[in-house]
Amino acid sequence: MTARNIRTITDFKSQLAGGAARPNLFEVAIPSFPSFVNGWNDEKFNFLCKAAALPASNVAPIDVPFRGRILKVAGDRTFDTWTVTVINDEDFQLRTKFEQWMNQINKLSNGTGATRPASYMVDAYVYQLGRGQTKESTSNTTSASQNPLRVYKFYDIFPTNVSQIELSYDTSDTIEEFTVEFQVQWWSAGTTGDQNGTEIV
Repeated sequence: MTARNIRTITDFKSQLAGGAARPNLFEVAIPSFPSFVNGWNDEKFNFLCKAAALPASNVAPIDVPFRGRILKVAGDRTFDTWTVTVINDEDFQLRTKFEQWMNQINKLSNGTGATRPASYMVDAYVYQLGRGQTKESTSNTTSASQNPLRVYKFYDIFPTNVSQIELSYDTSDTIEEFTVEFQVQWWSAGTTGDQNGTEIV
């Protein structure tokens, strides 16, 4: 057995040179909605989307029996649903757009809806931000920005659930919020902030 070196807090500090990624430094973007939903405000969504998730990576195993034992081999990749939590402003603007999107997929009144997948699917992005700032200079001013540490792009998503908002006389000192659950065809990840994403290699 190989002896292990004693680890010190100084050794740990040297490995944590970036200060560790923070779960509250992020931004979610859905740059465009399907064409049948007008007036989508992605900038407002950037601010009011209060929670999301970086995707899990799943490859299902296949069990192959052999003489009383099980050999596990790699199976197909699966993609989890993706959920965001949104603060509900008094104009109900964001919730209304998600409801309109779902209504065009399957209408509340008669069950008809869009039949061409490309017409109701769009892409979305999650930016994991770092704590460092980058100075951007123009001819008139210098501003600060944050470079993404990681960019996840979700391809061809569409909503399958807009959650209820519970109302109660007993609830005070809080604001309304709701969740939206999306189906995801696949995702990619990279380190660029150009909203392209890069296939993981």
